[in-house]
Amino acid sequence: MALKTAFITLALVALPALASAECSWSKHQAQSCAPGSVWDAQSESCVKQITS
Repeated sequence: MALKTAFITLALVALPALASAECSWSKHQAQSCAPGSVWDAQSESCVKQITS
């Protein structure tokens, strides 16, 4: 009985820490380019903005 309680307690303590660690892996950082250029997803770089 004590072993079962210890495992349950350990799981309840560890799960929130694991959940917060998972969230930090999935965050995306916004890319910013210099004025006059835009982000091109295909080349994954900043390219000169073409205006007509």
